[in-house]
Amino acid sequence: MADSPARSDLPTIEPESQPYWDAAAEGKLLLRSCSDCGAVHHYPRPFCPACWSENVEWVEASGKGTLYTWSTVFVNDMYPFRERLPYIAAVVDLEEGPRMMTNVIDAAPEDLSVGMALQVTFRAVTDAITAPVFRPA
Repeated sequence: MADSPARSDLPTIEPESQPYWDAAAEGKLLLRSCSDCGAVHHYPRPFCPACWSENVEWVEASGKGTLYTWSTVFVNDMYPFRERLPYIAAVVDLEEGPRMMTNVIDAAPEDLSVGMALQVTFRAVTDAITAPVFRPA
């Protein structure tokens, strides 16, 4: 049997981010919130990027966001992206404040507009990894 192509789209899951990926597999989007300054951040990390406190906790996000910017990708020869072409790479402003890089699904590029309401959903990347993506609300 031939080897599978190398996967460039898989995250490195570390102990600090494992709760994030576990929650995604259950259809929940988690963010980190600082108990000292109140800042909410994404991507998950064990300290607050605003005040450097390590007093951070997991909070469940509403899953609501607005489209900040996007690009429709028509050419990408890397596996597995070529099987998804065209796809929409996007930056979403989450209701809680952070910006998140993601994909928008279930929408034609011509139907997108800056500031449009989006809702999180989840896509299985592998049997073990589920990623948050967004669709029009």
